[in-house]
Amino acid sequence: MILGQTTRKNFTQNPKNDILSGLTVALALVPEAVAFAFVAGVDPLVGLYGAFMMGIVTALFGGRPGMISGATGAMAVVMVHLIKKGNDVGLAMDAPIENLGLQWLFITLLFVGGIQILAGVFKLGKFVRLIPHPVMMGFVNGLAIVIFLSQLGLFKETVDGEKVFMTGTALYTMLGLIALTMGIMYGLPKLTKKIPAALLAIIVVATITIFGKLDVSTVGSFIRDGGGEGLQGGLPTFQDQIFGLFNTLDGHFLNVILPTAFILAAIGLIESLMTLNLIDDMTETRGNGNRECIAQGGANILNGFFGGMGGCAMIGQSIINVDSGGRGRLSGAIAAIALLCFVLFGAPLIEQIPIAALVGVMFMVVIGTFAWSSFRIIRKIPLSDAIVLIAVSAITVWKDLAVAVIAGVIISALVFAWKNATMIRARKRIQPNGTKTYEIWGPLFFGSIQNFNTKFDVKNDPEKVEIDFVESRVSDHSALEAIFNLVNKYEAEGKSIKLKHLSEDCKILLRKASPKFEEVIIEDIDDPRYHLAADPEKFTKPLSEYNI
Repeated sequence: MILGQTTRKNFTQNPKNDILSGLTVALALVPEAVAFAFVAGVDPLVGLYGAFMMGIVTALFGGRPGMISGATGAMAVVMVHLIKKGNDVGLAMDAPIENLGLQWLFITLLFVGGIQILAGVFKLGKFVRLIPHPVMMGFVNGLAIVIFLSQLGLFKETVDGEKVFMTGTALYTMLGLIALTMGIMYGLPKLTKKIPAALLAIIVVATITIFGKLDVSTVGSFIRDGGGEGLQGGLPTFQDQIFGLFNTLDGHFLNVILPTAFILAAIGLIESLMTLNLIDDMTETRGNGNRECIAQGGANILNGFFGGMGGCAMIGQSIINVDSGGRGRLSGAIAAIALLCFVLFGAPLIEQIPIAALVGVMFMVVIGTFAWSSFRIIRKIPLSDAIVLIAVSAITVWKDLAVAVIAGVIISALVFAWKNATMIRARKRIQPNGTKTYEIWGPLFFGSIQNFNTKFDVKNDPEKVEIDFVESRVSDHSALEAIFNLVNKYEAEGKSIKLKHLSEDCKILLRKASPKFEEVIIEDIDDPRYHLAADPEKFTKPLSEYNI
C-alpha cells in the first residue's frame, strides 16, 4: 500500500500544476532543441525528436520526478566533430554516402546509452554526492552564464544572407517584449501562483505580436533562417539503415566513435546528476542517481534507433518546471508529449510564438539559477574554495561542464589532501619504565607519511619505543609501508618497538608482510574497527614488495 502511494505521488501530486508546467516547458524546449540541432549540424526535426525521446523516457523512468531532459548544447558541441568526420568519410567513398555523419551519430548514441546504463548498474551515480559545494556553486554559475550567452545569438537577424545583431526598431521592440515577459514572470507570482507565470507571459506576448502584427523574430523565422524547413513532421521512424553502415566505421571505431561515445556519456551523466542534485536542493527531496543513469542510457539508445540527436538533463527547463509547480513525472511526460504534438499538429501555431518571449523566460531562468550569494560569501570562504568556485565557473564557459567539474573535483581533492597532510602530530612522553611513547594524532596516508617520518628520532630514542595510533587513522598502503619501514629502522638499531591501537585490517597486512609483527603489535580490546579500502585477502606478497 505504501509503495503504491509513493508511486502515485511521484507520478503527480497536483495534476493541474504538472500539466500547465509541462506545457510551459514544452514551449521553452522548442527553440532550445532547434538551436542545438543547428549547433550539431543536423536537421531541426532531429533535435526535436531527440528532445521528445529523452523527455518521455527520463520523465517516466528517471531518478528525479519533475526533472526535464532533452537535446543540450553541452553534448551538441561534441557531436559537431563526429558528424563532420562522418560526412567527410561518406563523400570520399567510392560510392558516396550523404549525411553519413548523422548515421554515425545514431550508432554512437547506442554506445553512449550502453555506457550510461553500465554506470547505473554499477551504482556510479552515487558519486555525485561527493562533489564539493564550491564545485556545485561554480557549476550553477557557469551554466547560468552559458544559458545567458546562448540567448544572445537570438538577437541576430539575417541581412543580405549574413547573420548580424539587431539594431534600431527591431532591437528596441525585442528588448521591450523581453522586458514585458520578465515583468509578468516577476509580478504574477505575487498575485497568484495558480497559473505558471512563464506560460502566461508567453501567451500574452504572443497575443500582442500576432494581433498587433508586429514584425518580430518568431520560432518559424528562426528555423527558416537557420536553413530548416519548419517544425512540421511525422513520428520518429526506426533507423534500420544504420545496421548496414557499421562497415563504414573500419578504423574509425576506435579513434572516433568510441572516444566520442565516452565523452558524450560522461558529459550527459555529469550534467544530469548535477542537475538532479540541484533540483533535490530546490525541492528538499532526494532523487536516485543510479536510476537516472539507466534512464538516460535507455533514452539515448532509443534516440540512436529512432533518429534523435540524444541529450541529457536540462537545468534551465528543469528549473522552469519546478518554479511553475511541476513536481511529478506527469509534468515531464506532458512536456515531451506536447513537444511531439507541436511537431505533428501544432507547427503553424507554435511557429508564430515570438523569440523574445522565450528569451525573456530564459533570462529569468538565468537570474534564478545564478548563485548570487557567491558574491557575498567569496571573501568569507577559504581561498582554496573561492579559487575552485571561480575556476569551475570559468571552465564551464570556456570548455564544457564535464571538464569543469572534473577539474574542480581534482583541485578540491588536492587541497584536501594537502591540508590533511599537515595535520599529523606526535605527542611524546617517557613512561616510568623508560619506554618512550609516541601518541600519533591525525590521518596517516600517502600525503602525510613524510611529516610522519620526521616525528621520530630513531638513533637517539631509548631501547624501548611504543607507538600509539589511538588518535590516528591508517588510511592506505602508503601508510602501511611507512609503518613497516619505521619498524625496520628501529630494529636495525637493535631497539624494541611496539605498535598499539591499529585497526584489524592494518594488523592483518603487517603480519602478512613479516611474521615478526606478531610480537611487535600489541593487542587491545579498544583497537579501531574501521577498515582499509582494500581487501586484505587480495594481498599475498610481503608488503615491502608492493610498489607503493
